[in-house]
Amino acid sequence: MVKVPGSADVASAAIRLSLSPDRDTEKAIKDEYTSAGFGTVAVDFGGEFIPSINKIIERAVVAAKREGIITETHNEEGAVAGAAREALSQIINKAIGLNVGGKIGVARYKEHISVAMFFRIGLLHLNEVAIGLGHRVV
Repeated sequence: MVKVPGSADVASAAIRLSLSPDRDTEKAIKDEYTSAGFGTVAVDFGGEFIPSINKIIERAVVAAKREGIITETHNEEGAVAGAAREALSQIINKAIGLNVGGKIGVARYKEHISVAMFFRIGLLHLNEVAIGLGHRVV
C-alpha cells in the first residue's frame, strides 16, 4: 500500500525548506519533493517586524504564484496569504519591536498548502529563533 501525503507531510516539506541553510540544500529538498508530486518554493525575508508583515505575506504569495504552486485565483492566493498570516501570528509576541530575518517555505500537495517561516529575531547579535507554521486546504 502506498501512503498518500497528507497535511503533516506538506507541513514537514515547508518546514524543511524554511530551515535550508543555503541554495544548494534548498534545491536538493525541492527536487526530492518535486519527484514525489509536491510543489515547493522558498524565499528569504528580513527587516523590522511590524513594517515587514505585509511584505512577508506578499513574498509568500508572489513566490508561490511564480513557481506555479498556486494559480492567480482568489481562493488559492487567499490560502497562501492566510497560512502565512497564521505563521506570523505564532511569533508576533517574540518579534514585535525587533528586527527579523529568515526564510519562508511554501509546499503544496493536491489540496494541502503549508507555509512555514523560520525567523531570526533580534537586535545586533542577540538573536532568538522561532518557527511559525500555517496550513490551508484549497
